[in-house]
Amino acid sequence: MLNSKIPAGPLDQKWTEYKGHCKLVNPANKRKLEVIVVGTGLAGASAAASLGELGYKVKAFCFQDSPRRAHSIAAQGGINAAKNYQNDGDSVFRLFYDTIKGGDYRAREANVHRLAEVSANIIDQCVAQGVPFAREYGGLLSNRSFGGTQVQRTFYAAGQTGQQLLIGAYQALERQVALGNVKMYTRHEMLDIVMIDGKCRGIVCRNLITGELDRHFGHAVLLCSGGYGNVFYLSTNAMGSNVTAAWKAHRKGAYFGNPCFTQIHPTCIPVSGDHQSKLTLMSESLRNDGRIWVPKKQGDNRRPNEIPEDERDYYLERRYPAFGNLVPRDVASRAAKERCDAGYGVGSSKQAVYLDYAAAIERYGKIECGKLGIVNPSAEVIRKHGMDVVKEKYGNLFDMYEKITGENPYEVPMRIYPAVHYTMGGLWVDYELMTSIPGLYALGEANFSDHGANRLGASALMQGLADGYFVIPYTIGNYLADEIRTNAIPTDHPAFVETEKAVRDRIETLMNIKGSQSVESFHKRLGKIMWDKCGMARNEAGLKQAITEIQALKKEFWSDVRIPGGIQEMNPELDKANRVADFIELGELMCKDALERRESCGGHFREESQTDEGEALRDDSKYSYVAAWEFKGESNWELHKEELIFEVAKPTQRSYK
Repeated sequence: MLNSKIPAGPLDQKWTEYKGHCKLVNPANKRKLEVIVVGTGLAGASAAASLGELGYKVKAFCFQDSPRRAHSIAAQGGINAAKNYQNDGDSVFRLFYDTIKGGDYRAREANVHRLAEVSANIIDQCVAQGVPFAREYGGLLSNRSFGGTQVQRTFYAAGQTGQQLLIGAYQALERQVALGNVKMYTRHEMLDIVMIDGKCRGIVCRNLITGELDRHFGHAVLLCSGGYGNVFYLSTNAMGSNVTAAWKAHRKGAYFGNPCFTQIHPTCIPVSGDHQSKLTLMSESLRNDGRIWVPKKQGDNRRPNEIPEDERDYYLERRYPAFGNLVPRDVASRAAKERCDAGYGVGSSKQAVYLDYAAAIERYGKIECGKLGIVNPSAEVIRKHGMDVVKEKYGNLFDMYEKITGENPYEVPMRIYPAVHYTMGGLWVDYELMTSIPGLYALGEANFSDHGANRLGASALMQGLADGYFVIPYTIGNYLADEIRTNAIPTDHPAFVETEKAVRDRIETLMNIKGSQSVESFHKRLGKIMWDKCGMARNEAGLKQAITEIQALKKEFWSDVRIPGGIQEMNPELDKANRVADFIELGELMCKDALERRESCGGHFREESQTDEGEALRDDSKYSYVAAWEFKGESNWELHKEELIFEVAKPTQRSYK
């Protein structure tokens, strides 16, 4: 039986009541307790820094050569917070409601409201750390709009928000490293958790430089290892991003929540060919000022600047007038796909739509000319001043686009198309962020808890920092208060020895296959299956076929993969093989979950379940639950359901019109 541990009482008082009554660990006892943090992105770095500051003995692990290379650094557009600086009607409740609605009513109310409550504290924390958020002329922090909202609540640092936030968290982490409260292990990858008497008591990891296996004890283990978008092969994720830490925990008993809930980001540079190994995100912040359109004429091959205004279809503004270009990501992505499938796509592939800044440049230019007292400015002067404003806001994103495509987005519209970006599914956790395994926690994108079936833009950074800075310091104490009499368990304990042996046996099995096909080739094939049959649109026949194909691919992988090099050395191909093997198993579960959920909601779009207008059609009577899957053996899972109860945000059919 799933126990979400949601506190009793009114929704807006649950977190306050929890903090007031949870167990505490006194400072002297904190020094006796060891905590392992796997992953050092925003969730991991903030958690390790916070727990080190509190006095716990922390070990932090990342597979990169530095925490600063965590994938959080790639986030561009911003971070949400309910500060209402713009006086435009924002509030904690409004942020809560937008997030619940944006997730298509498939998130847990209590977790989402807590996230909204602590959001303002995050901004204060980051400002204190020196994060250079954009500011208005008078010095106040600036805000911009993101999809799924009608207010301006997104704080940003140009197009480098993730990088700047990570530097802040990294500095806090390194301070604790210097003080001796945190021990940092770079180039180490967790390959399994260690279970003793039903509790998670440590990890086994591989030193990616030497190939050696290490054992590490912890009274508690925090998985902050990110999402699993790379199961699709082509995604906006860093190429090293993987599911291994979460998947190993899943195989040991941690339930996996809503694995089929994956987000397709509408604003990415389109695929250019089979040679690509990843896709490039163009921040959702660009939809704040850019207008998305396609030609009104099918197969129109004219250059975009040659197409007159009255022959352009600004289809998001036409279909969703209340939100326009700022509809949620799942809505914008499906709309782009529909237009391209209908024959209105642009570019050589016809799998793209335009993102146009001409109107924004003109609007900003006129405003600036007014500020400067320029009377009757020419079109050229207006354009110059408008470009300066756009450059200040989005310049690095425009530069990146031009470097990749060779096209100047100030002169011609960008070409964009949806791509895999974020995963809303992840390890099932309760209100305390603990998985179904006692002592094992999951934070940030590694858990399922806050976004439902679709994540609003700028909410990922918010969740990662909320979990690390403001949630786990309270909730982990509620568990560790009962562990102060548990002495550190030596790593020669039989459970550690057995776990290491299992890891070693798996590595040796992989290396001894000595097949003929590269790891990359298997990953590409898996990605194609997933994108074609479990991507932007899914149906029963395709999902059943995908499961059969993935099972066959798995069998072929374990009989014919070729891994060069050796074990006791640096071997990136071996590391990749471990990750791809886990992706293959995860892909099967994702398809199984998508097949089981015979409704459409958020990023999960079943073709059999849609409105007359082609929108996602939920079935609240049958599917208002979190799907928590328990691993029962190869290709065998048991479904547990956590019923979602909405006391405040009553489910309605989403409308952005």
